[in-house]
Amino acid sequence: MALSGKLIGYVEISKKGDVFHDLFTHNPNEIAVISPDKIHACELVDGDRGTVGSLVHWHYSHEGKKKIDKAVIEAVNEENHMIVFNLVGGDLVDDKFKTMKVILHTEKKGDAQVITLTLEFEKLDTSVPYPTSFMDWFCHMLKDIDAHGKTE
Repeated sequence: MALSGKLIGYVEISKKGDVFHDLFTHNPNEIAVISPDKIHACELVDGDRGTVGSLVHWHYSHEGKKKIDKAVIEAVNEENHMIVFNLVGGDLVDDKFKTMKVILHTEKKGDAQVITLTLEFEKLDTSVPYPTSFMDWFCHMLKDIDAHGKTE
């Protein structure tokens, strides 16, 4: 069993990619309003919101537990609607993974807009499961964001 790996998820969205990119890059606290059962807050600890090198603390609930993860913004590409978070501490990294990167990228695929969510990770040991529940949780949050503001 490999210690390092990559999971890739795709979520088709109806909103434009810049809406998601703006939320995660410049206004992540709004995600707590949109999906409060998953995200509780995103606290800027160091740097400027949306800039490379900034440190943010994500407060969230996953698998029925409140958690906090510390992430450094590693890369931002406004033109391609991409942001990379490198988790440097907190519940997910400290308990299960040596490293974890979360990469969000939106792009047009045919007539659809798609968010590609990539988790790159290295597990602490072989007993740690792959982060599939975190991937599922994150994809559901992206669907919450996409559904926000729609009227039936």
